[in-house]
Amino acid sequence: MFDHFAYSVLVAPALVLLGAWLLADRLKPAVAVKVFAWSAVTAAACATVNVLAFVLKAVSELSAVAAWGGWSAEVVKADTAHVPWATGLSVVWFAVSSVAVLVGWRRYRASLRAAWEEIDHIEGHLEPGDLEPADADVVVLPDDRVDAFALPGKSGDEGRVVVTTGLRDALAAPQFAAVLAHERAHLDGGHHQLVWFTRLSAYANPLLWPLVRRVSYLVERAADEEAARATGSRGDVARAIAHAALAVKETGAGPRPPGLLAMSSPPGVVPRRMAAMTGPEVRRRWLLGVPVVLAASTIVWTGECAYDLYELLAYSSDEND
Repeated sequence: MFDHFAYSVLVAPALVLLGAWLLADRLKPAVAVKVFAWSAVTAAACATVNVLAFVLKAVSELSAVAAWGGWSAEVVKADTAHVPWATGLSVVWFAVSSVAVLVGWRRYRASLRAAWEEIDHIEGHLEPGDLEPADADVVVLPDDRVDAFALPGKSGDEGRVVVTTGLRDALAAPQFAAVLAHERAHLDGGHHQLVWFTRLSAYANPLLWPLVRRVSYLVERAADEEAARATGSRGDVARAIAHAALAVKETGAGPRPPGLLAMSSPPGVVPRRMAAMTGPEVRRRWLLGVPVVLAASTIVWTGECAYDLYELLAYSSDEND
């Protein structure tokens, strides 16, 4: 069984990371972000199933459980006798990752509720200024900091685009329109869910943490491309990115600290986004077959691990007779 553990828990996540590092800037962002996010979910889920199989194996090694199940505890132990640490590691891994996923999900839901409570509180008490009637989904925060973010919808409500007065005042009309289109693209593309599914995958398997930054970058690139299509100008999107970054630097009032709902670009990403928007749109799709095949192979390998556990218990039962 250990070969399944090594591949699904250690090798497959490393291959997903390698694929994301090599292909992130060579694929159409809107498609790439979904493929890599779901590849992370698949890799994490398969790793969890493999770890759970080892946990079940550890339970099966207990004398009382073996007597109840009618198999030989010694035969079950012998299967991984050459890697005695694997079973103990799996038990600890499964316990810690389960708690991490649960706590992470609860924190995300709590932050989403808190954000909506704040928006609901101010939404009816603020004049939006020069917003158009079509911008009914936009909320303007009275804040000198230069910032904008998309707030995903809650039950019964659509999402909101939240911008600060500092950002609105810092940009010309075409650039401000590009920012609104960018944030709406986050909402329409379900980017918060993709980022958070990737983050939860990293909670389940910490080896996937570098992929969170890749997916966060790709959702920004996907939103940039959609904003360019919505406004009809890649140049306006590039200028909006540049002017917003300069405004942050000139005012000295940086964006709010990145929270659980934030999708702000980390340092170094802004130049990459600008460079991408000043060039032609990337349209390669065939390279997406690499992570898809990897995800499929991981699922097959995990199925074999579960079947191996079944065969081991069946064999130990025969030996116990």
